[in-house]
Amino acid sequence: MTEDMLDVLVVGGGPAGLSAALVLGRCRRRVLLCDSGEPRNQASAHVSGYLSRDGCRPADLRAVGRRQLEPYDSVTVRDMAVEDVVREGAAFRATLADGSSVRAKRILLATGLKDTFPALDGAERLFGKGVWTCPYCDGWELREQPLAVYGAGPEIVGFALELRLWSADLALLTDGPSGIEPGDLDLLERAGVRVIEDPVETLEGEAELERVRFRSGDTLDRKALFFLADAHQRSALVERLGCELGRKGTAETSDYEKTNVPGVFVAGDASRRVQFAIVAAAEGAMAAFAINTELLHEERAALGRAE
Repeated sequence: MTEDMLDVLVVGGGPAGLSAALVLGRCRRRVLLCDSGEPRNQASAHVSGYLSRDGCRPADLRAVGRRQLEPYDSVTVRDMAVEDVVREGAAFRATLADGSSVRAKRILLATGLKDTFPALDGAERLFGKGVWTCPYCDGWELREQPLAVYGAGPEIVGFALELRLWSADLALLTDGPSGIEPGDLDLLERAGVRVIEDPVETLEGEAELERVRFRSGDTLDRKALFFLADAHQRSALVERLGCELGRKGTAETSDYEKTNVPGVFVAGDASRRVQFAIVAAAEGAMAAFAINTELLHEERAALGRAE
């Protein structure tokens, strides 16, 4: 890649980044897509709720996306992280992991989020094999199975009740005092959700979750455990560029995935909307449309100044 000016640098090769690169490629924009190869859903067995691709492997979805970029000769894909991006005049300069740099008129960050696991022995080891965060993604495959919800405090109540859509055999593990108001405890009881305050010792199982072992020595057979994930930006670029973050750590974006930083867009899980693969792809397409429109306005203005 030379020092010639790119139209767009897309950082991230998941559904959002690939979708944006596709739309921009069809607009004949010069695009470099950089992918560090660390997708958030790499532990997942399948992509769910993605029209025409429901149930496919995440790697297969990305592979199809890459193949569909091949006809667009203005789009380049590199398996490489972007280490830094700084503003340089009206454009940006990005430093890649191999030490090279590129310049671009616009930046689209589709870098996703990274989940933070609870301090629960076995949770990270069994993630994707019985420990999950999103019932929309994995609840269907676990329907009518014995499930657990892990967490405490008022915010866990709604999550536990939500999981009743997929199973009536549901236990809420609060790993100590629940911190749940009496009225909400009554609501959970009426809904058939068992609340277990016994501290959890570990999650057991190898290829999949088999049981929960408590410090008391009791065990509870469970097919899956869901927890409310805390997540943070996978890439430091979002904050480094000055993008505003919301309460949950996602980038605050306005129409068409624009951030508060001119020229910088954020799409996919890293932005503020529902964190579904198909929504990420849609956000990437919207961002691409907005980026192309901005560039068209700039190019028209430049033609006017040349007259």
